[in-house]
Amino acid sequence: MTRSDHSDNSGASGADASNLALRVASVAVLAPVVLGATYADGWIFLALCTIGAGGILWEWTALVAHRADPRILAPGLAALLLSVVLAGLHWSTFAWGAIAIGAVLAAIAVRVRPGHGGPPTPSRSLWGGGGVIYAGAGLLGPALLRGDPQWGFTALLFLFATVWNTDIFAYFCGRAIGGRLLWPGLSPKKTWSGAVGGLIGGVAAGVAVAYASGVGKLGIVGIMALIFSVLAQAGDLFESAVKRRFGAKDASQLIPGHGGLMDRLDGFLVAAFAALLIGIARQGTAAPGRGLLVW
Repeated sequence: MTRSDHSDNSGASGADASNLALRVASVAVLAPVVLGATYADGWIFLALCTIGAGGILWEWTALVAHRADPRILAPGLAALLLSVVLAGLHWSTFAWGAIAIGAVLAAIAVRVRPGHGGPPTPSRSLWGGGGVIYAGAGLLGPALLRGDPQWGFTALLFLFATVWNTDIFAYFCGRAIGGRLLWPGLSPKKTWSGAVGGLIGGVAAGVAVAYASGVGKLGIVGIMALIFSVLAQAGDLFESAVKRRFGAKDASQLIPGHGGLMDRLDGFLVAAFAALLIGIARQGTAAPGRGLLVW
């Protein structure tokens, strides 16, 4: 190894250590805020969900339109605000309706009024409207799950444990073991070893939280954790595909060491939306948390 090779490796190691320190510091600040708001419930938790969804919509818009495009942001943010009020009043069907209307209005606005990037196309309309739906799922998935008065908090703790530990174990296993890339065309760093490690860590953490919370039938709960761990990683890959499609490395630089809100919440919002659908299918809109965990 030459002196320059050694210097390059040392610089890379130093950058990795610095990035890891930033990631840990960000988690140390944000995790207690998220857990505290989740425990508090009510409008405090809904406000946190709205802030997160608004940030996701802003980042999505900056990616697909290369600027903070008001044609997407105006109807999208209005839809998010209306939907969270409706969710807080337990009118979940109308909340989804608000998101759908906002997505349609954003798509129409992009289609009818050309922006700085040239004439509108159907593709641009779909990307614009899709951002409202993506952010809306990030808002209403956790918001409506938490609305279950008996099981909502436990359901979200279960999801937090599963998704967060999927991410943590995937990160460290991928770096420690390395090996074959999971999907080179989408992500140059994600490996099969990281994916499997994340799967194992996510399922173990989810089952542990369920057990500590007194949830029965842990075998079925473990299968649910497995599904959500896979979906979380799929959501991560989807976001990577969107960033690659529009030539971006990170959605933004909002969270030190992590990138943007989309980079942090991509897997969770997919898992939370799927969990909500499962819960509603089994117990209806009034008790989705129970439908998710009680078998």
